[in-house]
Amino acid sequence: MLEPIINQKQKFVHFVSLGCPKNLVDSEIMLGHLVGAEYKITQKPEQADAIIVNTCGFIDSAKQESISTILEMAEYKTKGKEHMKLVVAGCLTQRYKDELIESLPEADLFIGTGEFHKITEILDEADKLKAQKSFFNLPTYLQEENAPRINTQPFYTSYLKIAEGCLKRCAFCAIPKIRGNLQSRTLPNIIKEAERLVSTGVREINVVSHDFTDFGWDLRRKDVNAKESPVTLLDELSKVKGLDWIRVLYLYPDGITPEMVGLIKERANLAKYFDMPLQHISNSVLKRMNRKMTKEEIVEILAMIRKEIPEAIIRTQFIVGFPGETEEDFQELKAFVKEQRFDRVGCFEYSPEDITAAGKMPDQIDEATKNRRKDELMRMQADISREQHQKQVGRIVPVLIEGLSEETDLLLKGRTQEQAPEIDGIVLITSGDAKIGEIVNVKITDSHDYDLVGEIVG
Repeated sequence: MLEPIINQKQKFVHFVSLGCPKNLVDSEIMLGHLVGAEYKITQKPEQADAIIVNTCGFIDSAKQESISTILEMAEYKTKGKEHMKLVVAGCLTQRYKDELIESLPEADLFIGTGEFHKITEILDEADKLKAQKSFFNLPTYLQEENAPRINTQPFYTSYLKIAEGCLKRCAFCAIPKIRGNLQSRTLPNIIKEAERLVSTGVREINVVSHDFTDFGWDLRRKDVNAKESPVTLLDELSKVKGLDWIRVLYLYPDGITPEMVGLIKERANLAKYFDMPLQHISNSVLKRMNRKMTKEEIVEILAMIRKEIPEAIIRTQFIVGFPGETEEDFQELKAFVKEQRFDRVGCFEYSPEDITAAGKMPDQIDEATKNRRKDELMRMQADISREQHQKQVGRIVPVLIEGLSEETDLLLKGRTQEQAPEIDGIVLITSGDAKIGEIVNVKITDSHDYDLVGEIVG
């Protein structure tokens, strides 16, 4: 059998994207630029002319994963093409550029968070370079609606990034120093991208930024007539024809208003889903975290959401072991979680980061205590989540079909409007037939710890 003729001038790129959905959008834009420059994407690292690792540097576990992945990809330089370039991009490089350049001689190029839109010209220039090279500027790049982008998600869904950077200055968070201050995209800019995504078959959009509720603050500060705000954005997105589901991720509680909740209640394509990282509930811990709400204000916001939208799904996350967190503080957090009965809870052990205010605080908590507190909280929440899931049994809900289940090809799988991709569970469908990307009515017949079970009706 004859071997296929390969164009010797054709260049291949292998891409690894780590971290959050916001990072994934950056990766998709890099891929868009590369494909536009006639690079071909390959799933085989050894075939690539360039391997790009878009790193995460948010907490210690993410840093470790990034380093391990870089070293894993570096092994292909000895197996692959002679001129292969290993490119390290993203948050970890922006945060630790000097240390990484010194400690990772395996890498050829280092690219910061403000340079990824220049990926093709950087790679082209790299062909002329004999030494390791780094590309860093202040992270001021802001995506335009016509930025080339390869959607790596299934054809029916996509992330939509509406801003860069962050206005908040939480004591535990390094994001403002990595990604810079808040930069919001304009409303027409975002809507045009949403319309373009819909034209390719996207039916579900997940809106991402570091804090949705601060969207437009920077633009309104410069121009009092600026129309950009969380409510106007949701209003305009909900009017995009063909956009069936709009889900917002990362709503900080201090910016959730009655007007916003009222709009989410009113519009059928706005998911009744509140992804609201609270981080803690003890007022003393919240103050040290530099969070801008008290326990009493948080409880008030939660009550308002549940009064207006009783069926709302509330997802949150907490940090245990923050510096100075006493056993009394932790027990207060446990009592709050037990009382509020959140649908979904994530919990992180505090990770001391050297460039944050909290990293320099006294009264750091030992690892054993952090681990114990996380386990206690999550064991309690597991029982609550199971009970909350059980309440879904008997409901008939729209489900977006995603294909065959990984467990068995005898079952379809999908997600409800209240199940975010890659974060929440799925719906396993035991009877009925539908095509991938369709939204069909499903009666929930059973529930497990994370997933629901149902059958297509109507």
